[in-house]
Amino acid sequence: MDLNQIHNVYFVGIGGIGMSALARYFKFIGKNVAGYDRTPTHLTDELKAEGIHIHFEDRLELIALPFLNKENTLIVVTPAVPKQHMQWNYFLDNGFVVKKRAEVLGIITKDTYCFAVAGTHGKTTTSSILGHVLYESGVDVTAFLGGIVENYNSNLIGSGKTVTVVEADEFDRSFLHLHPDMACITSMDADHLDIYGDEAAIVVTFMEFAGKVEDKEHFFITNGLPLEGITVGVNGGDFSADNIRIVDGWYEFDVTTPAATIRNIKFGLPGHHNLTNALLALAMASTYGVALEDIAKALETFKGVKRRFSYQIKKPGLVYIDDYAHHPTEINAVHQAVSELYPGKKVLAVFQPHLFSRTRDFADGFAKSLSAFGNIVLLDIYPARELPMEGITSKWLLGKIENENKKLVSKADLIPLLRMTDAEVIITIGAGDIGEMVPEIKKVLDEKN
Repeated sequence: MDLNQIHNVYFVGIGGIGMSALARYFKFIGKNVAGYDRTPTHLTDELKAEGIHIHFEDRLELIALPFLNKENTLIVVTPAVPKQHMQWNYFLDNGFVVKKRAEVLGIITKDTYCFAVAGTHGKTTTSSILGHVLYESGVDVTAFLGGIVENYNSNLIGSGKTVTVVEADEFDRSFLHLHPDMACITSMDADHLDIYGDEAAIVVTFMEFAGKVEDKEHFFITNGLPLEGITVGVNGGDFSADNIRIVDGWYEFDVTTPAATIRNIKFGLPGHHNLTNALLALAMASTYGVALEDIAKALETFKGVKRRFSYQIKKPGLVYIDDYAHHPTEINAVHQAVSELYPGKKVLAVFQPHLFSRTRDFADGFAKSLSAFGNIVLLDIYPARELPMEGITSKWLLGKIENENKKLVSKADLIPLLRMTDAEVIITIGAGDIGEMVPEIKKVLDEKN
C-alpha cells in the first residue's frame, strides 16, 4: 500500500490513545483527517482543536463526502469497535481499504529504522522515554506513543522521516505487523486472556515477536525473561543500574554498560519499575549510537507520562497521584513507589477495575495487590468493550480483599468521600474513565487543603 496515494484518512475509534497519535501524524503530513468515537473526551477535544473533525454518532450521513471516495481514502479501525458498527461495516462492504492501527504502523515504519517496545507493562513509559532521549539527542525521529508525554503534551514526538519509535502492542497480536530493527520486551505477565486463552499462548506470541529482530545484540529484555537477548536490570544485567539512592525526591544512580560506566544519572520518575524503563531506553539509545552523556541529560529532563504515576498535587500534607495501572503487577509497582517515597503516611487508593474478563482472570492477584494499601476504595468495573459477566462485580472482588479498611462506592459518591478523607496520600488507579474524573478530583482536594 502506497500512503502517498492516500489523501483522506478516516478513523473509526479516533479517540483511542494509539489511534489519536496516528491521526495527529497524518494531519501533520498533510492528509485530510476525520473520524468517529463513541464519547467526547479531553483527547477528542484536543484533536478537534487541532483541526480534525470528529463526530460521536454511528451514522453514515455524518461521514463527510471526501471520505466516501474509496480510491484515495484509508480507513483505520481500532479492535475495540463492536462488529455490528454501522460505519465500519459500510466501509468493509463497499471495498474500502480498511486497516487496523497496528497494520498502519507497520506500513509507516517499514522503511524507517524502527525501535519497538513490547511488554504487558511499561511499554508506554519506556517508549516515551526512548522517544524523548532520541529527540533531545538530535535523532531524526517520530515516536508514536500510547500516552500523553508531559514534555510535549502529546502522544506524538518529533517529525522525523528516518527513525521511528513504536509501542509494540500484544493485544490481538498486533505487534506481529511491525518490522523492528531494535526492540525490547519489558515484561511477559499474563494479560488479555480473553484473546490468548492462557499464559503459554502469550509467551509463544512474544517469542514470535522477538524472532523479528535478527541481530540479538539489538534485542533487550529485563532480567528473568525466558528469552535470548541483552539483559537490563536494577542491580544486575548487561546494562545495570547500581548505587541507587533518593536525593530530594529524585533517583540518582550509576549505570554499568558492556562498554562503560556513567555515574550520578538523575531521573525523576519514582519506582524501581521506572528505573528499569529508563535503563531499557538508555540501552537501546546507546546501542544505536547516542552518547551516554546526551542520554543522561535527556533522562534528567523527562517529565513523565500522564496517568503514569502522574502527580496532580504535591505539597506538604497532601499528595495526589493518578496512575493507569490495571493489572496486579502494575498495582504492586505503584505500591512499591508510594511506600518508598511516603513511608508512614496515611494512603488511600481508589481503584476502578477494567474489563469483566480481566477482573475475573486476576481477581486473587488484584485482591492481594490492593490489600497492601492502607485504605482501599473500589469503583464499579469499567466494561470497555465487554458485556457484563454473571457474578463478576466489584462487590465480589471487594470480598476477596483481606484489608478491612475497604469500601465500595459509586462514581457519584467518590467526590463526597474524598472531601471527607484525612488521607495524606491519595492515588486513583485504573484504565477506565476514572481518568476523566482527575481534574474534578484535583480541584476538590486542592480546595480542602
